[in-house]
Amino acid sequence: MITTQQAKKRVYLGTAHFKEANEMVRAALEEADVVELTDVYAQRYLGCAMPAGKRLEVYGTPGNDTACYMDGGEIEVFGNAQDQIGNTMNEGRVIIHGRCGDAAGYAMRGGTIFVRDDCGWRVGIHMKQYLHHCPIIVIGGNAGSFLGEYMAGGIIVLMGKPGEYLATGMHGGIIYLKDDLATSEVPEGMVVEPLEPADEEFLAEILGQYNEYFASELGYAVNESGEGFFKLRPASSRPYASMYAN
Repeated sequence: MITTQQAKKRVYLGTAHFKEANEMVRAALEEADVVELTDVYAQRYLGCAMPAGKRLEVYGTPGNDTACYMDGGEIEVFGNAQDQIGNTMNEGRVIIHGRCGDAAGYAMRGGTIFVRDDCGWRVGIHMKQYLHHCPIIVIGGNAGSFLGEYMAGGIIVLMGKPGEYLATGMHGGIIYLKDDLATSEVPEGMVVEPLEPADEEFLAEILGQYNEYFASELGYAVNESGEGFFKLRPASSRPYASMYAN
């Protein structure tokens, strides 16, 4: 729970250039912990490097690299988001009441992104984790091609269908899927496994959070038991070792 240091501030962005828009946002965040942004029209870098204890409520469509390098804050988007939301994000939470574009969570190192609907291409590309820093992306709809490309760590939960070239180059982390994969569709170097109790516990927690954000507007709650899910992971920590010279 974020506690405001004073009443919530409201900032109208309209057609402001992204540089001007970000100056306005940073000034507002110095005065209040919760800032509402209205009439947002694709301004880039909103919430860049925002620290813990700060929150943006975005009405409109934030532009590319929203929440980039975010360091513990929270951004809730009441609409769709453009490309690379959460780029190199360290910590914090992003909640999108719509869909997002390509490369969401690019090189993400921590924190959580919830997407109510579909996502574009290359979501989760180069995600990584270290010790307790484990990035998570939850997608309620379908994903474009190259989901989890070159993933080195972290977790992706996909409730809809993946596109082509799933998990290309993936060498760490886990993708939880509901859509069945034929044997021929399992990427080289990957294995498909049933859920274990720890997986079911994780999914119950994360899907419960998804329902808290979206169930009322969707008109239904997703099943939090993990039923129907399976996990896709690399067969080893070096699944592509044979591709390199000794």
